[in-house]
Amino acid sequence: MTSPHVRTIVIAGGGTAGWMTAAALSKALGQGYAIRLVESEHIGTIGVGEATVPHIREFNRALGIDEDEFVRATQGTFKMGVEFRNWGAIGDRYIHGFGTIGQPLDGVPFHHYWLRMHLAGKAGDLQACSINTAAPLQQKFMRARLDMPSSPLGHINYAFHFDAGLYAQFLRRYAEQRGVQRIEGKVVRVVQREADGFIESLQLESGEQVAGDLFIDCSGMRALLIGQAMGVPFEDYSHWLPNDRALAVPCESSGDMVPVTRATAHKAGWQWRIPLQSRIGNGHVYSSRFMGDDEAADILMSNLEGKPLADPRPISFTPGRRVRGWDRNCVAVGLAAGFFEPIESTTIHMIQTSISRLVSLFPRAGFEQADIDEYNEQSATEYAAIRDLIILHFKATRRSDSPFWDYCREMAVPDSLQHRLDLFRSNGRIYRKNEEFFGEVSWLQVMHGQHIQANGYHPLADRRPEAEVLAFLADVERVVGKCVDVMPTHAEFIAANCAA
Repeated sequence: MTSPHVRTIVIAGGGTAGWMTAAALSKALGQGYAIRLVESEHIGTIGVGEATVPHIREFNRALGIDEDEFVRATQGTFKMGVEFRNWGAIGDRYIHGFGTIGQPLDGVPFHHYWLRMHLAGKAGDLQACSINTAAPLQQKFMRARLDMPSSPLGHINYAFHFDAGLYAQFLRRYAEQRGVQRIEGKVVRVVQREADGFIESLQLESGEQVAGDLFIDCSGMRALLIGQAMGVPFEDYSHWLPNDRALAVPCESSGDMVPVTRATAHKAGWQWRIPLQSRIGNGHVYSSRFMGDDEAADILMSNLEGKPLADPRPISFTPGRRVRGWDRNCVAVGLAAGFFEPIESTTIHMIQTSISRLVSLFPRAGFEQADIDEYNEQSATEYAAIRDLIILHFKATRRSDSPFWDYCREMAVPDSLQHRLDLFRSNGRIYRKNEEFFGEVSWLQVMHGQHIQANGYHPLADRRPEAEVLAFLADVERVVGKCVDVMPTHAEFIAANCAA
């Protein structure tokens, strides 16, 4: 006999994680399920996750959200990648762009031909070979022309910058229109069954008991359910990712609406710049082992482009993850499940993939262990792959101007990352394993941008004469350049389509 259905779902916490979960489940499950979200207006959310990756478009599309309406409602702008400054060495600048670079030839990936000419000292700028990195350098943006699949204009990839608080409000309206019940209150006790530790209800400060079958922990880094009540251990990544503090502050817009998140490395961390329609979001992520709070604040405030609109807000975190994101009848989503640091804008993406996995493996009331184990195995694989690329940003540096960068440059890295580095250094080989988030193009851009030198390339890239390869690379650059020329500026595109 199969066990009965889960019927009542309780989400502990609002913010981006809580309301993304509520909106997605209300859409995916339809009628017949009671979804209740408990949050307190007196408990703040982190709210700095204003930069995203392209997968969020799939999330919004699955909910049936109109993209222009969403951008207007969240004061949003568009993002074609992340621009890194001063990472591999002071003075460096490169863009980790979304989308493709060049096109394969004779079944061999484009970058092997580019590497062949690069090693011969005859290749141009790799960024000129992709519309997703060439366009931001001129502050150009448009959506992909789906009627032009053979043109770079048909392969424009993008994500968003937005106000995370406004996005949560947007999704709250969406969810409540579909029957989600919001309960105002502060959770003071998690009531568990004595026999097996399953959660029965959440007791609020008012005395109200909120009972359910499935509980989703969106309580942020407090991990009120998965950590404090269920006792799931935390795996600490701080020996690889030493940053553990951030200061966030908005400032007036400078008018520079480049469609990328900017990440500028400082002596013990880095600073983000996220352009919105109404303001610029800024923050300084740093390591308390190598820098004091006052110095970090001075660096942040002295590098703003406009008048600050608030005092810097401090945030403390420990990079890592819960060793099980799903334990008994509790699933952690968002910061309750884990956090790297914001360098590649993966926080909201991890919320999205947690929700997707939960829907895929949605339980019956019996909570079969096989489903839980599969969820946790997929989560562990995803965390490890994303973790490695983020570590690469800090490991791959020539900087020796501070103890922080000395530590990062000399630290041992996971075997999985070391294998990728060895493989690329030998003959420029990059492989995407299973369905991991970062693809070959991402690894290529970060490794090349931060001076990881490939000593060779695929031997099949030698089948073409050098003159043909040079002509092939030049043609890619020429076509990309012509396409960028016809694109509107980012500001023009927003004004014409989705100005707030």
